[in-house]
Formats: sequence, structure tokens, C-alpha cells
Amino acid sequence: MMKRSIGIFVAALGFAVGTVAAEEAKAPAGSPNVLFISVDDLNDWIGVLGGHPQARTPNLDRLAAKSVLFSNAHCVAPACNPSRTAIMTGLSPHKSGLYANGQQMREVLPDAELLPKYLMRHGYWAAGSGKLLHYFIDAASWDEYFPAKEGEDPFPRTLYPEKRPVSLPVGGPWQYVETDWGPLDASDEEYGGDWLVTKYIGEQLGKKHEQPFFLACGIYRPHEPWFVPQKYFDLFPLEDIQLPPGYKEDDLDDLPPAGKKRGPNRYFAHILKQGQWKQGVQGYLASIAFADAMLGRTLDALENGPNKDNTVVILWSDHGWHLGEKQHWQKYTAWRACTRVPLMVKVPEKTPGMPEGTKPGVCAKPVSLLSLFPTITDLCGLPRKADNHGVSLLPLLRDPAADWDHVAVTFLDEVGSYGLSGERWRLAHYANGDEELYDIESDPYEWTNLADDPKYSGKLAEMRALAPKDFVPKKAPSVGSLLALDWHPAAAAEVPASKPDGNPFKVYFINEREDPVKLFLMDGDGNPEPRGGVKAGGQESQMARPGEVWMVADEAGRALGYFTVGDRTSRAVVPE
Repeated sequence: MMKRSIGIFVAALGFAVGTVAAEEAKAPAGSPNVLFISVDDLNDWIGVLGGHPQARTPNLDRLAAKSVLFSNAHCVAPACNPSRTAIMTGLSPHKSGLYANGQQMREVLPDAELLPKYLMRHGYWAAGSGKLLHYFIDAASWDEYFPAKEGEDPFPRTLYPEKRPVSLPVGGPWQYVETDWGPLDASDEEYGGDWLVTKYIGEQLGKKHEQPFFLACGIYRPHEPWFVPQKYFDLFPLEDIQLPPGYKEDDLDDLPPAGKKRGPNRYFAHILKQGQWKQGVQGYLASIAFADAMLGRTLDALENGPNKDNTVVILWSDHGWHLGEKQHWQKYTAWRACTRVPLMVKVPEKTPGMPEGTKPGVCAKPVSLLSLFPTITDLCGLPRKADNHGVSLLPLLRDPAADWDHVAVTFLDEVGSYGLSGERWRLAHYANGDEELYDIESDPYEWTNLADDPKYSGKLAEMRALAPKDFVPKKAPSVGSLLALDWHPAAAAEVPASKPDGNPFKVYFINEREDPVKLFLMDGDGNPEPRGGVKAGGQESQMARPGEVWMVADEAGRALGYFTVGDRTSRAVVPE
């Protein structure tokens, strides 16, 4: 996983980034606390949204029954990093330039002020636990964190099987190592992970604080891998598992080329080949049930503590997840299975920005998670952050049926590609001009693409007119922030053959030796093919594929060692 290299990179930046030289202010009188709950990779498979008939989410449903539930809420991006960055900075990807997981937030946005830091400057105490950003903490933006913010690793100890994979054999070097699932013979406490996160959050909720607090709870499940205690798997006997209701075998037939390219991926085909589809669905449902139980611990701590009557509660997920819909597994798409997310907001009476508080209800207006930052500042009675790109949800919190002339836009990692959600209609637009149009009222699973039907040309033009027009370029991550490939010292006879499988990308070879080195790509029979070299202290890039083996030799041609290419752009450092 990338979290270690990212954490090291961020820690190296020190605490200078993102700070604001301003005198601390006191929060306005009566400022509410804010409990900010993130659930990772959760789609609409919860009871109140009806995404899957077997979902067991009593605590999500319990919170929804006391909140305004936004049934048409959409992520800002269908990937963790751009989605969470947009939420925590209030900056849209098409204006910030951060579109993808592989970018580094503090490289793209070195001076952006995060939501907790903004609240700290206005008199709040800000603390968090678990995953709120993409595998780092950004220590300067918090008063306190668990685990300790200085380590820049947001994950407490978590129990995993000793031998992996458990359920899904590795299909090739392209496969994400965490795509696996299975029950664990452990209690919730022994499991750790989100249990420890919610333990810390519960302890904070059980205290009276001198300042109003912003308390962020990052629940990691149902993010992969789907390993949770056995009792959560027992809720979903394998023989009873129902496949995703949004699946349709010929669903790709009416898609344009760009849509067909985004649809089928190796994961779903591999899962089908291994006979693991129902097991995967079971693992996801079990992980959702576990996350729901952890939410229940948090809600109980709030309701049984001294802060229940003056705490705003906001729950969201960073993006959805495909489990076979559109022949796709994972995320990264503009379809509703991936963009639609749970969003619930509960506001107590006497809150400065909304003294009447919220009345439980459902809002079907299209809203974006980009609205969370300005909504919180409005509720807390604070000045709005000048560069927020989202619109406050206060009008809809007061009246879920209020006039609302906004749409929700979900930005893909390819600049110029996006999904656009209205109240009834959805548009998927790709950078090459390909489009899909869906009527969600009659076609909630987006089975029928209407973009090429002349009868809907007017609606297509109307949706296009609501889309953003300008997109800033995507900034490439620095080489130093890329995942480092493992170096294997070896003689020529020990260097394995390549087993390439996947699309090419760049690998940066960095030579830390005092002498030049030569690069060789090993072919399928284990024979070295010359591919140039790297001067002493130099750096060169090569296009490489997952599973390729690159041998490094000295000037005389003697093998020094090799690298095996993984599933993403990386750096290969030849040690001294």
C-alpha cells in the first residue's frame, strides 16, 4: 500500500505547510460541536437508501431517522484522495488540479487550509482519528489525533490474517493486494482498527470540553480488504447472498467507446473466473455491518455523554463502489453506483446558523460533498472561507423541498471527464466527447443510455449547459513521492523472467551509485534486453508494465540486482 511512502513524504514536509499566521479567535457564543463521521468506500447499500435488500445497517438507519437524509448526494470524485481533499479544503478538483489518488495533496495545494485548521483559527478544538485524508494526517491541521499525529499514519493496529490471500488468488501484478475477504476468529476489540478509532472518539464525546470541538471519526471499513470478525459474516449466509440488483449482463451494449473502456475491468472478470462473486458481496455486506456497529458505538457515546444536545452530526462516504454493475469492480467511474453516497446531517436546536435545528426528513435535491465545508461554517456562525467552491446546504436543511438550482458534479481522473447529477437526470461526459444520458426516475440503475436518442437531444443540451467549462491541468506527483519498488540484490543467474500483464506506465530509475549503471528488461524467457542506462547520481524514466523485471548491471555488464514492476507509476532506486 502507498500509505507508508505518503506518510514519510508528508512528515518530511514538516509542520510548515498549511499554517496561517493569524491570532487565534474565540468561537462565537453558543457555537455547536461538530461530529464529522466518514465511512470509507460505502455506496448506497444501507437500509434507508435501499441499495441492496440484504444490507444490515440499523445504526445508519437510526441516525438517518433523526437527520435530514440526502438521498441524491454525490461524491466530488470517485477516488479517495481527490474526494477527501475536496471535502477537507472546500476546493473543487477542476479548480485545484487534484484529480487522482496518485497525486500528493501538499504538492498540489501546499498552502490550502483544511477544515479542522480553519475551525481551530476560529476558536474550535479539532481532533480526529482514523482515515480522513488519503493515508496521511496533515499534523499541523489538528490539535490532537489518534494515532499520534506526528507519525502521519492514521491507522491504529488492525488484525489481518497471517497468510494472504485468503479468498481471492492474485490474478496478476495488476491486482491491488488488498482485494481479498474473509471472516476472522476475533472479537471487535481484538480486531482493533475501527474499534480503536471509535474508542478514542467515544472517549472524547464522553468529556466536557473548554472549547467547542470539531471531532472527526474516520471509519475505514468497508474499504478493502474485507476482513472483519466472524459474527458479521454470519449475518449473511453464503447460500442466501443476493447479487447486486443493479447488475445487468448486457448493460454495456449501448455505451459509447469511452464508457465501455471505463466499464469492464480485470477485477470483475477475475472474481467471476474464481467463482468468488457471491463471496465478495458477502464480504462487502459483512464489512458494512461491521462499520455500522462501529457507528453505533459512536452514536451511543454521544447520546450518553454531556454533548448530545449541542453537537451537529454529519455522516458521509467519500464515494461508492461497484460490485459487478457495468461489469466493473472497484470505483473510478462516473456512474451512479460509484457517485451516489450516504449523507446525513443532524442539527440541534439553538445552533447559531440554524436556531430551529433540523427536522427529520429526506431531501431528493442533487447535492455534492463539496458543500460540507461551507455548511459547517454557516452552522457554526463563522465567516465563510473565501475560496470555498461549494454551496451551503442550509436552505435544504431548513426545507428539503426548497428551490435548488444546483447540480452535483463528480470529476474523474481524466481531466474533462465527469458525471453530472440533477434531480432526475444524469449525464456522464468523457474528455473525448462521448456521453451518456440517464433518466433516474425510470432507470435508477442506468441501464438505458438515452444520449443518442433524438427525442432527448434537448435534455442532453440542457445538462451540458450545467457542466463546468474550464478545467485546470492535473499536476504530476514528484518522483520522490512515488511508491518505491523493492530492490533485490542478485547475480544474473538469479534474476527472474518478466511476466508482464497490464498497461504501461512510467518507472523512474534513480542511480545512487558513484558509477553509471546499465538497465536490462528481462524477456519472457529470462534473457536480458538492453534498455540504456543511468549515469552516476542520475535519473531516467522507462515505460514499463506490471510484472516486468528490470535488471541493473554495472558498466562491465555484471548484474547488481533487479526490480519487479508493480501496478502503478513508481521509482526504482539503485542503492549505493
